[in-house]
Amino acid sequence: MTDFTEVGDRCWVARYPWMDVNVGVVAGDRGLLVIDTNASADLARDVLSDVRRLTSAPLLHVVNTHVHFDHTFGNGVFAAEGAELVCHEAAAAELPRHAEEVRHQAAADAPVEPRYGPVAETDVVVPQRTLSSALALDLGDRYVELLHPGRGHTDGDLVVRVPDADVLFAGDLVEESAERGHVPGFGDDCWPLEWPLSLDLVLGLLRETTVVVPGHGAPVDREFVDDQRGRIGVVAETVRDLAGRGVPADQALGSADWPWPTDALQHAVTRGYQHAPRTPRQLPLV
Repeated sequence: MTDFTEVGDRCWVARYPWMDVNVGVVAGDRGLLVIDTNASADLARDVLSDVRRLTSAPLLHVVNTHVHFDHTFGNGVFAAEGAELVCHEAAAAELPRHAEEVRHQAAADAPVEPRYGPVAETDVVVPQRTLSSALALDLGDRYVELLHPGRGHTDGDLVVRVPDADVLFAGDLVEESAERGHVPGFGDDCWPLEWPLSLDLVLGLLRETTVVVPGHGAPVDREFVDDQRGRIGVVAETVRDLAGRGVPADQALGSADWPWPTDALQHAVTRGYQHAPRTPRQLPLV
């Protein structure tokens, strides 16, 4: 049992211990919007029970902030309750492949980590309603805005903005979790060179008073997001500089100063080198 904490007018977040993942709820007079669904059907049933302790209002929508299993594998539980599933079109396109890969790996890992057993057994439901850039959802007495600010943590990231409450659910475009070293999720599907620009758009939506709910960890403020954007920007510019000077990718982590421990940045460098423009060198080189 995990309690939901109100972070703004009828906006709540519950912080679940495995992977320190957040689930959000926004209420209007027509019903509820749930943000992310945890990592398995079993865990989603726990989330649903926690939501029902909070309110008995109808479940209208579920928004996946991105494709990853810890945010999507509980979709089926909420769909069975009548909620409409919504995500970015890139996340919907990728979810079947991602689910197959995760379930296969979870089955292999289950003997060592039993929590992966339910992950491997979850039937994953792909959202049928998608968006490319923006969508407003009507909860009755308020609208909630879904926005794709650009590629960053994945190619299908969404933020969920509740304007009248001054709350923004940022998904894994922003991470606070000490359990994860306060490092953003530079995974093997990240877009590190574009991430800073995506966060610039997010920052444009924030006021000094805005409560920002990250995908993992405690709620933060605009200053935190601005600082994290700056550090991600350092990663992006460092990759561009090293790649532009011809430093091999396998030497990059040892060739510069980085804003986070290098063991957390391997995918950032690998993916950054893949995306960095290649300008042919010509003589003279001065």
